[in-house]
Amino acid sequence: MTVTLIWIAVALFAIGLYLSWTAGRLDRLHARIDAARAALDAQLLRRASVAQELATSGILDPAASIVLYQAAHAARQAEEEQREVAESELSQALRAVFGEPEQMEAVREAPGGEEAAGELAAAVRRVPMARRFHNDAVRAARALRRHRKVRWFRLAGHAPFPMAFEMDDEPPTALADRAA
Repeated sequence: MTVTLIWIAVALFAIGLYLSWTAGRLDRLHARIDAARAALDAQLLRRASVAQELATSGILDPAASIVLYQAAHAARQAEEEQREVAESELSQALRAVFGEPEQMEAVREAPGGEEAAGELAAAVRRVPMARRFHNDAVRAARALRRHRKVRWFRLAGHAPFPMAFEMDDEPPTALADRAA
């Protein structure tokens, strides 16, 4: 009888240890999502700021400046639920303004234009990478949260179900060529 109780205690301890390890892993994944989201927010803000700065610099023609400024301003001021749409619209505005290599050449020829073009190309290149890191972390957490043991024992606690950040982040051809 005593041996049976010892084995039951050992089995319960092993199960508890495994569940504790799984909960810790899930917690680390949620922390990774938070860090990746902060990095994504920083890259999106940097891209919008550089675009807004370029729009107000006087280098671009007035129509392109207005389109780019309005899209960048909307992206910076967007509420969380509208953020994906606003960032996609900024990507579309960047493609509209810098879709032709001639526009990029005009920016490079202006005083300080080479530096502005390089900064914008770097910002545009970093957004898809940051979004990919965030969405990979979300995918890993979702996969773990779908396991029965996580649902049955409520190992996720009260953490909200992680959501991917979906947006149009295709760079303009002139900036994609420059980024490479």
